[in-house]
Amino acid sequence: MKKRVALVLGSGGARGYAHIGVIEELEARGYNIACIAGCSMGAVVGGIYAAGKLKAYREWIESLDYLDVLRLVDVSFRLGAIRGEKVFGQIREIVGEINIEDLRIPYTAVATDLTNQQEIWFQEGCLHQAMRASAAIPSLFTPVMQGNRMLVDGGLLNPLPIVPVVSSHCDLIIAVNLNSTTNKHYQLPVIERAPALKGRFDLLMNSLSSRLSFRRKNGDDHEIALLDEQLGSVTPNPWLDQPLPPRKPTLDSQAAPRSASGSVVVDTVGPASLLDLINQSFEVMQTSLAQYKIAGYPPDILINVPRRVCRFFEFYKAPELIQLGRQIARETLDKYEAGTH
Repeated sequence: MKKRVALVLGSGGARGYAHIGVIEELEARGYNIACIAGCSMGAVVGGIYAAGKLKAYREWIESLDYLDVLRLVDVSFRLGAIRGEKVFGQIREIVGEINIEDLRIPYTAVATDLTNQQEIWFQEGCLHQAMRASAAIPSLFTPVMQGNRMLVDGGLLNPLPIVPVVSSHCDLIIAVNLNSTTNKHYQLPVIERAPALKGRFDLLMNSLSSRLSFRRKNGDDHEIALLDEQLGSVTPNPWLDQPLPPRKPTLDSQAAPRSASGSVVVDTVGPASLLDLINQSFEVMQTSLAQYKIAGYPPDILINVPRRVCRFFEFYKAPELIQLGRQIARETLDKYEAGTH
């Protein structure tokens, strides 16, 4: 008999694509996912799965290259760098109009209400609005206004929402933590990308970062026109008063990865831009909060995806992250099933 699983999908930006690999591994092993709770990208992937559209979503995101990702970026300079209308518009086309109560399994999306400073659970109503609110990453996506409430990423208060599934009476609670500081041996699979297009993507993210602290007087439309002109080449960005300083390698003897011989490998760490700084701070907070959630309600199986495998906004790495998610899930489930967890 298949074991019924209550699946908890945590927040972590682009690393959320690893959730797809985890779900595929669970299904391949015969586990029955009976309910889902998710936060941020976990809410997005979980909602799409509950709607029965995960295969179509995977095919779409795996087809995106750097330039496709750039075309999905609708720049905003009001309370977030990106409106998110293009991305979530495409998700709406894939999933369709559906309410949470009409999904094939129980589903909870967790968001944060900044106005009232509290956690919000979406367990009914419009699935699209629930996913969009839960994934409104501060500084990256603009918040969702719902009446007098300003809703943003649930990771501000609960990056790993285990509590919503505790009463589900499933055989197992499996949680996927995207902010792990362990499992340092995991690396993203290498899939070649066009270097010129990657340069354009990095240029765009630096441009967005340079304008987070204020809004231009000419309005959003003028900003977007400037951006469209800029994306035609990889010349230095005219929005920046001066180039961003290069990232300097730093050495942390405890956190740094080590080679097979045990020597410390020097890596480039630390924020490269204002956007990086804000979101690295956000992720440090999420890491700490996730540890508290795990300690308070330990899941039966914890699948840890290392935080360091990619930056939060590297959404063009879907194929690599899906593969990595499946690899980590496979190894974790092997240990559990062998009784060595």
